[in-house]
Amino acid sequence: MALTNPPAQLYIDGKLRAASDGATFDIVDPATEEVIGVAPDATDADVDAAIESARRAFDETTWSTDHAFRVQCLRQLHTALVDNAAAMRALTTAEVGAPAALTLGPQYDVPVESLRWTTDLAERFEWTTSLEDAAPMGIPTRRTVRREAVGVVAAITPWNFPNQINLAKIGPALAAGNTVVLKPAPDTPWIAAELGRLVAEFTDMPPGVFNVVTSSRNEVGAALTTDPRIDLVSFTGSTATGRAVMAAAAPTLKKVFLELGGKSAAIVLDDGDATQLGAGVGMAAFSVCMHAGQGCALTTRLLVPRARYDEAVAIAAATMSSVPFGDPTEPGTICGPLISERQRERVEGYLRSAIEQGGRFATGGGRGDFERGYFVQPTVIADLDNTATAAREEIFGPVLVVIAHDGDDDAVRIANDSPYGLSGAVTSADLERAQAVAARVRTGTIAVNGGVWFSADAPFGGYKQSGIGREMGVAGFEEYLETKLVATGGVS
Repeated sequence: MALTNPPAQLYIDGKLRAASDGATFDIVDPATEEVIGVAPDATDADVDAAIESARRAFDETTWSTDHAFRVQCLRQLHTALVDNAAAMRALTTAEVGAPAALTLGPQYDVPVESLRWTTDLAERFEWTTSLEDAAPMGIPTRRTVRREAVGVVAAITPWNFPNQINLAKIGPALAAGNTVVLKPAPDTPWIAAELGRLVAEFTDMPPGVFNVVTSSRNEVGAALTTDPRIDLVSFTGSTATGRAVMAAAAPTLKKVFLELGGKSAAIVLDDGDATQLGAGVGMAAFSVCMHAGQGCALTTRLLVPRARYDEAVAIAAATMSSVPFGDPTEPGTICGPLISERQRERVEGYLRSAIEQGGRFATGGGRGDFERGYFVQPTVIADLDNTATAAREEIFGPVLVVIAHDGDDDAVRIANDSPYGLSGAVTSADLERAQAVAARVRTGTIAVNGGVWFSADAPFGGYKQSGIGREMGVAGFEEYLETKLVATGGVS
């Protein structure tokens, strides 16, 4: 796909520019395996300059205290994102391999509108509140609680939903008064670079408030986690990398937000008729195909009643084999390519392990009829239990593992038998029963009978090794704030 004037600039201290040594790295279209452009490959000096500019902007400007000005600037950014939507959608499909249809939802339009919600929240937020006057230790005191920005935020983002995750981090971080250094994944630098361009050209943000460094090297992200000038690291990615981020941030005791992996379970209870079984199974199967299964909160384990196992597997296979699969530029496509050859090899390794451990493919298992592109067919794996590798580890591909359960207690046991706790779902003809099961599943979000938990005003995050903290909603906004208690004596 040809792009005119592809973004190829860092954004540091209010200036769009190339890497300091002029180095670039290639951007590959996942659907064609063709190089479609380049991005600047930031040097250590570039990263240092970005951190220094963010530090200076926080310490020496009124950005952190001028709430109305921040709201103005973020509204300007929102307008720019809306006005440039067509180009950004095309860029997302080319760089990420995201189906064009999804850019009208979670891959672009939804996160852009979420930025507006965050901005409105910042405008009405109570930055200062009062406690009742008191006399601790006999001293009359007036007590005020102030909410203040943390400082300089390092936002380190993955490649799967870059618009959504970039904006879910920089929106509340900037709205709360922080300055930001955004470091995107090496697979998806253009989208982040375009954010820098839009800020530079369409907003009044002061130099240094927002910075973007793109790099082919993961060491750039590591530097952001250790630098003492960074006050908070906001990271989304794998659990293994999250552990490394947390360890690296520990010596300087930075605040850390981590949104990590998932292996979520969709539970179908045994009280539904054929229609209800089809709805619960079909929803899980369809969702795993969206963006080729490259989503941390997708329900990639399907737990169904043992007595209806074969029926459920057949429904899942029929659903996934009928999902539009292929060219992400086609309007009807739901399941496009994986992001890279490396990711396809990873997914295919899990498929091989499933067969080696006694599983079978009810549908899929191959690459499909494509000469080029990092495609893996929507795949249903049957005949495994929850001890299998494909049932326990995050695959990040269009792969659904169907597991039998022996009633509500057993379903809850299987769902919770995981190091992760990000999301889940329960389907039942009895709403009260479904809600009782949902209450026992240890996850940060869970859908009951088709409910949708994803929304700008709803907190998102996980239990256990799925992360620390919450993104989006008021809780996500407050991740980027400190709390200060001001106690004033001499009052009566």
